[in-house]
Amino acid sequence: MKPKTLFKILSVMLALSFASTVTANHLWGSYHWARTANPFSLKLGDNVSFSWDAALATASSDWTQSSALDTSVVATLSNKNCRAVSGRVEVCNKTYGNNGWLGLAQIWINSAGHITQGVAKMNDTYFNTAPYNTLAWKQFVMCQEVGHTLGLDHQDEDFDNPNLGTCMDYTSNPASNQHPNAHDYEQLALIYTHLDSSTTVRSSISKNNGGKINAEDSDEWGKAIRKDKNGKPSLYEKDLGKGQKLFTFVIWTE
Repeated sequence: MKPKTLFKILSVMLALSFASTVTANHLWGSYHWARTANPFSLKLGDNVSFSWDAALATASSDWTQSSALDTSVVATLSNKNCRAVSGRVEVCNKTYGNNGWLGLAQIWINSAGHITQGVAKMNDTYFNTAPYNTLAWKQFVMCQEVGHTLGLDHQDEDFDNPNLGTCMDYTSNPASNQHPNAHDYEQLALIYTHLDSSTTVRSSISKNNGGKINAEDSDEWGKAIRKDKNGKPSLYEKDLGKGQKLFTFVIWTE
């Protein structure tokens, strides 16, 4: 048996054995990718520049340690505007302007509550300047935004609390918050314990379904439904009609 396969089996057993004692408190609602088997494979479309390649590769490797899923970095099927593509996640960076947001993640939800597509974006307007122009800040935000597209919420939204050792924790000093921790993996195992009768994960896609939504414009994010400890909106919800929704997670500059 391959070491990784053994690791995944042991991770599932461990997560399930502690399911009654572990508090699963950072899932993104009940939203998850529909799939018919575990681990499922999710493609991360590479729209990032060279300076972000290492952060994307590390985030993909980190999240693939989950017993529930594998991620792989693949060529983009999006366009210069980084529109969402059905059945996968597009990951992008760009100088999106002095709009206050450092990174964002978006998921589209169908009427059954399943994730159908996702986008993760990093704003180089800030990553090109201090204090955010470090490898630690890039890895922290990249890991967190990809984690959101898998169905995870933040573990903590107070920038001044002690670090929890996970990228799903807000922080003013990301040195020790660049990767997932054991609770993230436990949460993913619980989110994806049950199987679905169909799948929203696609192995090949010929079109994008991002619509005409401008993901960089906060006016397009819908209604703010939650605020972080600094009083800034951290989660938005937009009703797309016919039971479909768009959720946007935002991490702001301090």
